[in-house]
Amino acid sequence: MMARLDGRVALISGGARGQGEAEARRFVAEGASVLIGDVLDEEGRKVADDLGAAAHYTHLDVTNPEHWSAAVDMAVRNFGKLDALVNNAGIARFGALQDFPLDGYQRVVQVNQVGTFLGMQAVIPAMRTAGGGTIVNISSTAGLAGVTGTIAYAASKFAVRGMTKVAAIELGPLGIRVNSVHPGGVDTPMNDQAVDIDLADPSGDPNAKLPMGRIGRPEEVANMVLFLTSDESSYSTGSEFIADGGMLAGPLF
Repeated sequence: MMARLDGRVALISGGARGQGEAEARRFVAEGASVLIGDVLDEEGRKVADDLGAAAHYTHLDVTNPEHWSAAVDMAVRNFGKLDALVNNAGIARFGALQDFPLDGYQRVVQVNQVGTFLGMQAVIPAMRTAGGGTIVNISSTAGLAGVTGTIAYAASKFAVRGMTKVAAIELGPLGIRVNSVHPGGVDTPMNDQAVDIDLADPSGDPNAKLPMGRIGRPEEVANMVLFLTSDESSYSTGSEFIADGGMLAGPLF
């Protein structure tokens, strides 16, 4: 029986830890070859070493077009083609609108929004040569609804959602599907940066109020990304896929 990603070659940005690491491990387990890109070189090399010959690591600053070009070339050189991209790299900065610094806002937009744009742009030639492919852009529930204290993060993640739809329209005729994934809270190092903005219960666990009553696991998001990269989602493009423990459905109380 074939694995779900047999023969696929994927580039995963932000793949050194958290959701990106979970995606890389899941992809390799399902038969894919993976190029892990990140700025966390020590962590990224360790993940690639753990995964063996099916994975390589490259230093990738997603705000740098030359880094993207080099990563695509490395994937094709090492694995023969490139037909999957996961735009996973991202950062978060929290604070109220009235106090948020411009340089912090611009940094979030550069990584989360411009980085996603550059990644999609960079892989198109290789995917055309491969006869098609898939792009999965990691957005957030903050790309679907406003969240207090996330002015920069929400702006960037709403942008990812919009760019995904435009890219799906433009790249569909080339055989390239593009979808966005919208996690809620996930147990990753990025989540550790989050500030508690529940003023009514500043000492409480906001995840306890979700219908599922807990924070998400990186592997749960990786499974959704796997589905969107596999042929099981062959008629899905330009859509949002949510993994949020029921966050957007509403609180338990």
